[in-house]
Amino acid sequence: MTLRIGIAGLGTVGGGLLSLLTEDGRARMIGSDIAVTGVSARTKNKARAVPIDAYDWYDDPVALAEAPGTDVFVELMGGAEGPAREAVTAALKAGKSVATANKALIAAHGEELARLAEENGGALKFEAAVAGGTPIVRALRDNLAPCRVEAVSGILNGTCNFVLDQMANHGVAYDDAVVQAQEAGFAEADPSLDVDGIDAAQKLAILAMLAFDGTVNPELITEQNNIFAVHGISNITLDDIRFARRFGFVIKLVGEAKRAGDDITMAVSPTFVATGHAFSKMEGAGNAVAVIADPLGELLFTGPGAGAGATASAVASDIVSLARKDGGPVFTAPVDRLRPLPVREGGEELRLYALRLRAEEGELDEEAVTAALAEAGCFTSRCELVGDDLMITTSPIDEKTLSSARTLLFTRGLARTENTFPILTL
Repeated sequence: MTLRIGIAGLGTVGGGLLSLLTEDGRARMIGSDIAVTGVSARTKNKARAVPIDAYDWYDDPVALAEAPGTDVFVELMGGAEGPAREAVTAALKAGKSVATANKALIAAHGEELARLAEENGGALKFEAAVAGGTPIVRALRDNLAPCRVEAVSGILNGTCNFVLDQMANHGVAYDDAVVQAQEAGFAEADPSLDVDGIDAAQKLAILAMLAFDGTVNPELITEQNNIFAVHGISNITLDDIRFARRFGFVIKLVGEAKRAGDDITMAVSPTFVATGHAFSKMEGAGNAVAVIADPLGELLFTGPGAGAGATASAVASDIVSLARKDGGPVFTAPVDRLRPLPVREGGEELRLYALRLRAEEGELDEEAVTAALAEAGCFTSRCELVGDDLMITTSPIDEKTLSSARTLLFTRGLARTENTFPILTL
């Protein structure tokens, strides 16, 4: 029996997927016949790397999703609302299965869509929504389902990792590194979702849902708040890169979700990562996810996190799973058994921080600065004056103490904080 595929969205990823699905021998290798029968995109008549003349054309992706000739609807349009949500909803209501790379859609509406899949006998697959070609979704949903996951963390945005890698290893300034990411096909014309940390936050929310058997309030991602703190990389300078290197670290955008009693904490932030840590070795657009699970301990998943090949292969793997009739719930349990995850502010956690300080005017008084920090309860473990910058790493403190220390320095006119980073150690 042939599995009939309809694809909505024929950009870089969609074209890559068409190439994969039409490559000789693919259907034979998975033990099933797969045929693309229909496609949809914003523009029909444009130059494409892969010809689409052999497929039925649909101006409306909802019509493709509902078409009798579609068994699996593949959504590659993007966006949490609009045509993507409407078409996926239509496909699931029609009892069809869906494969998507849309992390915004799953983070915002995953629970609702999973319920539709369950009620109508379809399936919803989204391996490509998190970490590109790194197979973390299936690992959490299936392989680690019997385990108690304590924490999941990772480098979840290939664009940011590429930019930071260019800055660290090639001395490229931030703005120029973003342009290089765009030229390499890793960043959109408007890279704000990536560089502001929103893309990584959406992916972390999906991982948290899988890791902790629950749902994450999507408003925590879309609205500024102190509970799920999201910080991007746009304020990082080459001075910060040099600071990190001098102290034995590299800067990576890291997302972290952890159990905290009956609650969980979540955060996305540029982070000082020790050079011996596995995350520090991720170059280019690479992604890495670490999972701490009982009784297995720490597991590490790495792979390409951006680009057409990585994402298309992840979508194709979901199609293979559907062709093989791999079952199971959308998340780790049926929707009725998923609880709203109680996310609490993570500022109570004690951790190390790195601060780069500069005098408000004149020369910086290192002794007065360290004394004021100690007065606020922020003790330094290492302190170096390099040019105009005082570079400090702290002993373990909470965010409230850190904030009080920075405020004290400012109100006394001793120093302003140029940048602050949490530290991820071995």
